[in-house]
Amino acid sequence: MSAFTFIHAADLHLGSPLSGLALKDPDIARRFASAGRRAFEDLVTAAIERSVAFLIVAGDVYDGDWSDNTIGLFFARQVARLDRAGIPVILVRGNHDAESVITRSITLPASVRSFSATRAETHRLDELKVALHGRSFPNRAVEENYALTYPAALPGWFNIGILHTSCTGHAAHATYAPCSVADLTGRGYAYWALGHVHDYAELARDPWIVFPGNLQGRSIRECGPKGAVAVSVADGRVQGVERLIVDQARFHHLEVDLSGLAGEREAVVAIEEALRPLGAAAAERLMAVRVRLHGETPAHDRLAADRDGLTAEIQAAAHRIHEDLWLERLRIETARPSRAVTEARPDAFAAIDPATLLEAVDRDPEFRARARAALAEITAKMPGGLAEAEDFGADLDALCAEAEAVILGRLSGRTC
Repeated sequence: MSAFTFIHAADLHLGSPLSGLALKDPDIARRFASAGRRAFEDLVTAAIERSVAFLIVAGDVYDGDWSDNTIGLFFARQVARLDRAGIPVILVRGNHDAESVITRSITLPASVRSFSATRAETHRLDELKVALHGRSFPNRAVEENYALTYPAALPGWFNIGILHTSCTGHAAHATYAPCSVADLTGRGYAYWALGHVHDYAELARDPWIVFPGNLQGRSIRECGPKGAVAVSVADGRVQGVERLIVDQARFHHLEVDLSGLAGEREAVVAIEEALRPLGAAAAERLMAVRVRLHGETPAHDRLAADRDGLTAEIQAAAHRIHEDLWLERLRIETARPSRAVTEARPDAFAAIDPATLLEAVDRDPEFRARARAALAEITAKMPGGLAEAEDFGADLDALCAEAEAVILGRLSGRTC
């Protein structure tokens, strides 16, 4: 059996918007939105440059049904590049591009093979003696354990199972085509190419069972490097699995402790220092950062009172570090030192103690019930991707604290 390399990718989600990105610049927003396509283009280029034997896509080529033919034509153009290079593509349909979901179609090269949605089957690459076993999703919700229905391994061949599955379970992903690692190892295949889970994971190495993760993070919930894997095979065995990082935009959470800092200027300096290491990580790609400020600081109320000004200062600091380092969102979750507001107010205001009054409002059951109802109504009217990225109802305490800080910050700016 000859030596060869193949690429295993999954969850391209072509057509999926990047959600929750709070950017007012439409040009930058478009660049983020096109990151998924550019990531797939780079993966195709890598496959051609490496002269890989074939490319596997383990489900969810598309994010859902097409609004027009643009996404279908893009995928067709890319797999045509692979076809001209003599590289076949083998894919299964997942929950997002199941047969019942995608209603449009465009003719693809004959070198693109997809698996039936009615039963598990085997595709053979005779010149390599590779047997690929798989089954596509007929609809979004597959509750059957497909792995148990896959064909037996072909003796003397390199056997690969391709499956879109939640496998052992993942908190961030729905349970589809559930199975266990034991179910997979019991089939006798040399490699399992899995899809559905968007994080890179090696579930086993004998045989190899791999989630490559998605090609491109789509929101702040999908942080870190994204891409596919290149699998080297020799003498009928996997020799190595190499990650191919092709993401064009990346998301990152940044925690900044402002404890003890007295003013806004000191806060901005601290935030810029915390952002600095991300410049190297961004390299040639876009990077969107969610900044969470925390800790007790006398600047708490002033920071919240001028959120727009602080946001602009942080974005300017990010651009001093890297031209494509963007503030995805700012969370101000600092706290004022005990009695700081009361001691800072003139006697008349100290007697009233606005902080105490606002805290009482925050704890009022009727107020909280009305606030949750209003948040639910707002969320229901938001686009799906944005609503998914932010669970506002679950963040009521933080929203109340922020509103309280804004009021107190503005009060502290008045003179009496």
